[in-house]
Amino acid sequence: MSDPTTAPLPDDPTAPIPAPGPPPGDGAPEEEPEPFSDGPPPLPEPMLVLDGELPPAAAPTPEADHGTCASCGGGFDEEGWCTRCGERRPDPRHHVTSAPSAAVAGVCDRGRRHRDNEDAMALWADDDEPGRAVLVVCDGVSSAPRSAEASLAAAEAALEQLRGPGDPEGRHDRAARAAADAVAAVAAESHRDSPSCTYVSAVVEDGRASIASIGDSRAYWLPDAGEPHRLTSDDSMAEEQVRAGIPRAEAEAGPLAHTITRWLGPDSPDHRPGTATHDVAAPGWLLLASDGLWNYASDPADLAAVVRSVAARAGHSPAALAQGLVDWANEQGGADNITVALARCGDARQDGAHG
Repeated sequence: MSDPTTAPLPDDPTAPIPAPGPPPGDGAPEEEPEPFSDGPPPLPEPMLVLDGELPPAAAPTPEADHGTCASCGGGFDEEGWCTRCGERRPDPRHHVTSAPSAAVAGVCDRGRRHRDNEDAMALWADDDEPGRAVLVVCDGVSSAPRSAEASLAAAEAALEQLRGPGDPEGRHDRAARAAADAVAAVAAESHRDSPSCTYVSAVVEDGRASIASIGDSRAYWLPDAGEPHRLTSDDSMAEEQVRAGIPRAEAEAGPLAHTITRWLGPDSPDHRPGTATHDVAAPGWLLLASDGLWNYASDPADLAAVVRSVAARAGHSPAALAQGLVDWANEQGGADNITVALARCGDARQDGAHG
């Protein structure tokens, strides 16, 4: 018989499993060490790179500058919204200035009531060639899609032709065709209604101005002394009414005043411009404008009076006067886009200064 005090053999299958006893030592359980109590683990050895060392770490990419808000001084985000006041960044097309020489300048402005600027202009002059200039103004028809693109394409295409060689009349014909083709190219990119625009251009050489127009953008000659003249005839229902005997003021204020009968565009009945020439050897201003300006002073004498008044306040340089005339049109209500292109003619220095 076995002794009951004797522990069963380990291989005894009937023996109960003994309860865990205290660990050796002082009898207290051994605590697990805190992670990284001895410090962080060592970093891995640098990776070997053939034919050289590892490249330096890339510098952080600077945050893009999307412009500064004129209203509050905050910055615009990449979508064009001010991060401080929430104002939308203005479209650069809303106000365009150009001054290719001291004698030629223009301003193209959205006005106060239109959401977009569908006017466009293209100017050329060179201070080394006084007495020569090319001016083009186009007014996009707001009821047709993509007319802002069409007007700019037409103005730029025409300018390239008008700067070229040949007699002014031939250049005007080529320029009108090029402008019409440019509008057609914009139209070909869209399956919607065709874009369209008006057109007026001037070539100044040897003391004469050669003018071409389609639609109701205009050219005026405003001499310092003598009678001012309108150099273009509108292609519009208002002009048809004037020819029929209706007083001009009444026709231009009527509901059909700005219904044009010819324009640049794929659906236009005729792209041949009306042309005229005028002597501009005497000191004065050659002015091309969209209806956003002449709406408020259609008669040549009235417009000449406005030019004198604005020049006395804003200054006599072409750039200052063009901006002043745009400001004046906005003061009258700014109901349409406004474009003013000016060439100072007849001055000995051709630098815009005159008495």
